[in-house]
Amino acid sequence: MSLTRSALALACAGLLAGCASLAPSYARPDAPVPATFANGDGNSGNGDAVANMATLDWRQVFLDPRLQHVLAQALEHSRDLRVAVLDIDKARAQYRIQRADLFPSVSVSGSQSASRSSASTSASGRAEVARTYAADVGISSWELDLFGRIRSLKDEALETYLATAQTQRSTRLSLVAEVAADWLAVAADQQRLALAQQTLDSQRQTLALTEARHREGIASGLDLAQVQTSVESARADVASYTTQLATSRNALDLVVGARVAADALPQAGALEGGVALAPLSAPLESRVLLQRPDVLYAEHTLKSANADIGAARAAFFPTISLTASTGRSSSALSSLFDAGNRTWSFVPSISVPIFRAGALKAELDVARITRDVNVANYEQAIQSAFSEVADALATRAQLDERMDAQRALVAVTQRSYDLAQARYRNGVDSYLDALDAQRSLYSAQQDLITLRLTEAGNRVTLYKVLGGGADAQSGESVADAAR
Repeated sequence: MSLTRSALALACAGLLAGCASLAPSYARPDAPVPATFANGDGNSGNGDAVANMATLDWRQVFLDPRLQHVLAQALEHSRDLRVAVLDIDKARAQYRIQRADLFPSVSVSGSQSASRSSASTSASGRAEVARTYAADVGISSWELDLFGRIRSLKDEALETYLATAQTQRSTRLSLVAEVAADWLAVAADQQRLALAQQTLDSQRQTLALTEARHREGIASGLDLAQVQTSVESARADVASYTTQLATSRNALDLVVGARVAADALPQAGALEGGVALAPLSAPLESRVLLQRPDVLYAEHTLKSANADIGAARAAFFPTISLTASTGRSSSALSSLFDAGNRTWSFVPSISVPIFRAGALKAELDVARITRDVNVANYEQAIQSAFSEVADALATRAQLDERMDAQRALVAVTQRSYDLAQARYRNGVDSYLDALDAQRSLYSAQQDLITLRLTEAGNRVTLYKVLGGGADAQSGESVADAAR
């Protein structure tokens, strides 16, 4: 066989390689959830009340400049995110290794050998030194992928790589949501502490007035004791909320991975304006869940298992490998490239599985079972995602009404407190009535702060459970980069 024919055979074999694939055609399983979400009243219209967080970047969701600064700081310093990025790099390298098996490994070699024969064994009766020089270009053990085994393994590695990228997205999404929640918790604790300090200042003013009235014989000793009790209770609240605020700041520093500067902490009103809430289409369709990182991770894992079936099927068929080389060989280095010193070799080989004691069938069964397990995991991921979004929407459905009612309650209790305080100062009522009104107002104001935190936290939850906005597109760019 001439070298030209050998090269032609190699080219034809390369064209045939990878033409066949024994992996099953992938079909995305049907989502075992309703097509749309229902709000807390059971109507599919809640999308108008929630943010378009399925398409918004986190900078469009979290509007407060201070919060954006803290989030950027966390994304820069997070060790978990750094590990997730390194895992992506590792998976990409493993995919490139597997993809390289589709192509022949070409190497260039050069050699020089020398041997000396003794006079007693030499045909000429004299000791001789024989030298050989060679230069070759060759392909070593290239497996022709006639049945798609290598291509299936390459697809499996690709899907594993893409699944790893979704793990990084999930880590990033969780980090952003956790930092935002902790930052909002600091804002709430700041408001609680400010309210407690304001209450303490008010009670101290009342105590000064009551002490003066007591000295004049106008206020009773009981009134004085009740006011003193209120002052000490307010002092205890200030100390408690001071500790709680310090704890919240420490928790924020921990999740950010660095000390958050004072000028990056929340300002007054951060709970009301720190998180955007633009409308979604109504009704909100459940297909938005398909872009969640945990759902995409489950789907890529399922695709990986599907490709593994193709590799397991291909193992039943013959394996054909080629080894070939062409080069020059001469007894003198100066004549190595002279005409007539060309060399070539062509060594095809075939391996046919005959008896493996059922191992190949068992490996195929394992691949199919793994695929079925991943189908169940994918369906479970969608169901869990649907439940999380439905819960967040159900909570959101009543928040506006609860907020209006709580604001009205604060206004009413404020008027009641003002009247009770005026009546006490004018000597109409005892301090007990003013104390009851003050306690009601304080409780209503604390509940309003808690409800504001719940409302802002619900926005953060919606951002997280809807898949993290524009970050959902990162999976496509990862796939493009891999290919």
